Amino acid sequence: MIKLLATAVLVTTLATGAWAEGVTHRVAVHVDENDPQVMNMALNNVANLTSYYEGQGDKVIVEVVTYGPGLNMLIDGKSPVADRVATMSLEMENLTFAACANTMAGMKKKSGKDVVLLDEAEVVPSGVVQLISLQEDGYAYIRP
Repeated sequence: MIKLLATAVLVTTLATGAWAEGVTHRVAVHVDENDPQVMNMALNNVANLTSYYEGQGDKVIVEVVTYGPGLNMLIDGKSPVADRVATMSLEMENLTFAACANTMAGMKKKSGKDVVLLDEAEVVPSGVVQLISLQEDGYAYIRP
């Protein structure tokens, strides 16, 4: 009888996931438009999906990848969402921002000036290649 009860408890625990660890989700968010609405939508997506997964007991890792006109999201003095990027970066350890070096080089060539990024930005060689690499590493792809 005790063995039967122990088996029933084990089956119930496994079925309800009480012993199961949370899943880690990986998400790449693509921003390539210089549009404050798109940038805010991307940040809203990040906040919403983080809240959802953490509420489920899961973890989520998010990388926002910017290139082309979307790089303006991470340019110091130009970003219409700089305050949100700073706040979210402080509050969310799961969040990183990638800035395309190819786009930066093109902007520098055109303007003759270095592109100064927000402190939260990390430069990657190519935004497009970064998105491909993340997807090959199992990241889900979101484009607001």
